[in-house]
Amino acid sequence: MFIITGIFPPDIGGPASYVPKIAAALTARGHRVRVLSLSDRLTHDDSHYSFPVVRISRRLAKFVRWPRTLLSILHYGRDADLLFVNGLALEATLANFFLRKPLVLKVVGDHAWEQATNRLWTNLSFDDFQKETGGIAISILKWLRSWWTRRADVVIVPSAYLRGIVEKWGASPPMINIIRNAVEVPTELRSRSRKADPVLQIITVCRLVSWKGVAELIQVVRELSGVSCTIVGDGPERSVLEQNAQGLIGEGRIRFTGSLAHQECLLLIAASDIFVLNSRYEGLPHVAVEAVLLGVPVIARAVGGTPEIVMHEGNGLLVQVDAPNGLRLALERVLQNRPLRERLAAGCRKVSREFETPVMLDATEKILLSAVGVAPRAHCL
Repeated sequence: MFIITGIFPPDIGGPASYVPKIAAALTARGHRVRVLSLSDRLTHDDSHYSFPVVRISRRLAKFVRWPRTLLSILHYGRDADLLFVNGLALEATLANFFLRKPLVLKVVGDHAWEQATNRLWTNLSFDDFQKETGGIAISILKWLRSWWTRRADVVIVPSAYLRGIVEKWGASPPMINIIRNAVEVPTELRSRSRKADPVLQIITVCRLVSWKGVAELIQVVRELSGVSCTIVGDGPERSVLEQNAQGLIGEGRIRFTGSLAHQECLLLIAASDIFVLNSRYEGLPHVAVEAVLLGVPVIARAVGGTPEIVMHEGNGLLVQVDAPNGLRLALERVLQNRPLRERLAAGCRKVSREFETPVMLDATEKILLSAVGVAPRAHCL
């Protein structure tokens, strides 16, 4: 199997967490796996992975990087039975015109919306973007995204919400499969007790891009006393966000850690009182599942697949997208109401088996094998 992705460790984000996990699990189950990814640098030691990793420099000019990526997919894809595409979907789909391999596409977001937002071509929300036609450039992005989605033999999505979105792109409903992103946290961290602290310790973990809402989170911390915030992650907005938070950083109320190893990230979440996910869009945020499993209540915007994880007043608080000062009001509630925090933390123990790793692995392997016409095997995990 040839797994193609746009991000891979030490990058952060859903695919960067998912791809190493699924690649290692498939390798352990006897499949021959290779991963191709873009990377900021090519000097990473990947010898600890049980599968080969091909890295292509993300820093190359696009007119060099794009054909190099396409040629690499053609080269390595010749010996693969299947392409499992988690990113670089356009390159993979074009290469597959020549490879003629079964192609399974995992969709965790809308590439057209992300590109249009990053380039400042739109300020629409994710859902509104799906309804609007936009200009020529946006129309081309949407057409391309829908085109490569329809070219896939099978589509995997992590949430019912995203399934509905992908159907609107023209994908046939029978070809779309929901498989939840699995999350594992060490048992010892689940029972980790947090130190009593008069200051409410909040944390967010995300790519530092505009739609993650970190700028608003910084402003809310500025307005509230008795709150400190750790911001884990990196991205194009980091320097601007650090400038906005400069005074708070000096006071020790906000800390930027940059990208961290997964275990370090889990330790910081486990030591926090509240996890905040202020994103304007999420397909199905696995980091929110991690927080819930660690017993840390989540405050999040009620967007995308997030309400499939965060149960309002159960294991966290959901903030409506158009609610004025919604994030600040939610943080004020948990800041001023310790019994509420304790009740939400207790509710975090109720997580569906859908998020368990064996369930995700079995379902994914079954789909991949079916795509190449092989009956799935039974596993005891």
